[in-house]
Amino acid sequence: MHTITPWSATAQADIENSDILLKRKILDYTYQFYNTGDSLWIVAIMPNNGKIAFRAAFAMNSCFEITNLFDDDNTIVIILSSRLGNYEVRVNFPDQASPSLHYTCSFKADIPLRIPFWPRDILPLTQNGRVENTSGKIHMEQFGSRSGLLFASITKPQTGSFFYFQNLTSLSEYCEVTETESKSTVGGIWPEIGFQLPATDMLPLPQDKSLTISDAYVLFTTDIFEKTSAICENFLNNLVKIYKLLDQPRIQYNNWPDIAQKVITDLTYNKGAWTQNNGNPYLNAYLCDYETPAESMVQLAVLTPFKEYEKWSGDKQRLCEDLIKGLPAFYDLKIKCINRWLPTLVDKLNQSEEQKKEMLMDSWYLHHPLMNLARLALQGDKTAEKLVLDSIEYVIKVAHHFKYSWPVFYNMETLQIIKAETAPGEGGENDVPGSYAHLMLLVYKLTREKRYLNEAEKAAKKLEDLGVNILYQANNTAFSAGALLELYKITNKKLYLDLSYTCLSGLFKNVQLYDCRYGFGKNYTNFFSIFPLNDAPYTAAYEELEVYAALSEYFVQAKDVSILTALKTLIPEFIKFAVSRIAYYYPSMLPEEMLSEEVKTGEIQADLWVPLEDLYNGWEKSGQVGQEVYGAGMAFGVVPRQYIKVDEDFLIFIDYPNEFTKRGKSVTIHLDGDKDMSCNLKIIKAGDRSIKMKVFQNKELLKAFHETKKMHEYEISGQALIKIEW
Repeated sequence: MHTITPWSATAQADIENSDILLKRKILDYTYQFYNTGDSLWIVAIMPNNGKIAFRAAFAMNSCFEITNLFDDDNTIVIILSSRLGNYEVRVNFPDQASPSLHYTCSFKADIPLRIPFWPRDILPLTQNGRVENTSGKIHMEQFGSRSGLLFASITKPQTGSFFYFQNLTSLSEYCEVTETESKSTVGGIWPEIGFQLPATDMLPLPQDKSLTISDAYVLFTTDIFEKTSAICENFLNNLVKIYKLLDQPRIQYNNWPDIAQKVITDLTYNKGAWTQNNGNPYLNAYLCDYETPAESMVQLAVLTPFKEYEKWSGDKQRLCEDLIKGLPAFYDLKIKCINRWLPTLVDKLNQSEEQKKEMLMDSWYLHHPLMNLARLALQGDKTAEKLVLDSIEYVIKVAHHFKYSWPVFYNMETLQIIKAETAPGEGGENDVPGSYAHLMLLVYKLTREKRYLNEAEKAAKKLEDLGVNILYQANNTAFSAGALLELYKITNKKLYLDLSYTCLSGLFKNVQLYDCRYGFGKNYTNFFSIFPLNDAPYTAAYEELEVYAALSEYFVQAKDVSILTALKTLIPEFIKFAVSRIAYYYPSMLPEEMLSEEVKTGEIQADLWVPLEDLYNGWEKSGQVGQEVYGAGMAFGVVPRQYIKVDEDFLIFIDYPNEFTKRGKSVTIHLDGDKDMSCNLKIIKAGDRSIKMKVFQNKELLKAFHETKKMHEYEISGQALIKIEW
């Protein structure tokens, strides 16, 4: 039996003893409305007679009087009054072809009110007995500033499952006027679960101002999910259904080629980005951090997208040559592998953090630089090829020692575990087996030696037991998803495709699928942000870039695979918003008052085109960690993926993942997203000639929705064949 609060102890009896206000039947589901005095309940009755109650309005220390009730085929509006103020509850059923419920509640207080507590809005009911005797499994719920969702199965009684989504964008005005936060508002302890309005600890709720205090969507099924593959597939499908019902923020275009040039200039001339050792220049991890030794990951995190940009632009970049020249110095003869820290500078490690010790390795750090070296080697770089092949035997030795389940920290010489788990009972760095598999597949492509493919498979199978908690660090989980898709294509073993979906579920439950329009969050679009770790309080430039790049590649690799339909919505839409959104990591794009005065590492130069590591929404200032030099590859990663060079006079920009072919005086672009969604295509004048191009979508001539001398803009279907002629 569960312990419950007074606000739920009598709820079932109150509902049973109240009259039905109205009833609505959608397919095999019945929705009954009750006024129980201090609460307006919507009870969903499932086809098997299981019941779930949703508290659509709460009267606090008062009772409701219904002053108006409007009901037509589309919307139910209930006007409620209490001694404290007036409420409006609006209910609709968005999809008549499936059981779904949408309810909103707005409240106008008669006097300023301090609200110290608010009850959760979901309560599973029983046919007979008490709600505290119910049982259920919460598969996913909100953490911190992530999406306000809850996905659960009710197992006692055997009712079914529901997917609940609180649209936290709608809560922004409430949070703004009360100086509260919408983070960690959806969750709870069974059986009292769902959304809890933030308590007003700072400012009271003002009087005579109507504020939305709930905007909830619910999807139902009679299925009860136990297997990870079923949980993940239903999570992704449900997320898409909700996504299509949400109002999405306006997409902002950023001139990424221009940003890339600014980044090159600032990296070239700003001494705070660099340190020197033995005649070689090395990038600092953070601007003006001269105390920490150079890191291999930092050099390669910038160099790899920079080489992509170099190929796209056709111009040799001196900075690329400088970075490549310094790489061999990271090879450590003691372990016969490249090291995280420059071996000649390890005496500078101040041991202020766990990882800042000689020969102490953070598990994912071993694989990440080698992945980038392998990518460079596949492009023909001989320095990178030698380094990765000289290091790979050590990497395999470590994998065998830990039996493909890596701890957080270990000693690189002795392989002694220094820190086994991220938290007690949580395991080590869960997604590192996927990173290892990704590295092995890259080396397999480089050498065609089957032992590396076998290693990839052995590691991938270790992911099977992790369930939905597969994500340790978002970029590595994204690379894992791609490796698993590739293994599926090579072996045709469905296990790998299912595990790929598990990785993607881990990513999409770690996003912020709302726009925070209060506090400092209102200064930039943060819709569809992704957090770097499960418990990270901020989003991070470098991890966001790598997730964006990895998902772009995933979508290209999936073109000949019948992937889950939901992913054809979520991946392109994530990329579209990422291209619009991640420019806000550059401090020059933000108002100065939202930049932190105190910086953990180095310093912030607000006019420099080097991104902040950390962006917070809500009331916290950004840049608290520092200005992240290793995130400086951001623009170099975006430009080659979203811009097509026609010639010296024109660029074509498209903000969906795409494949294109150029032939004569035409470009053909293939999109394989969702036909219900749309993306943006722009023809941009880069030279002297005027824009005189024809754009065809599925052979139909399109008209630009906006034209200037320098740019023609088009809205394109998410699933289309585009031909541009000139």
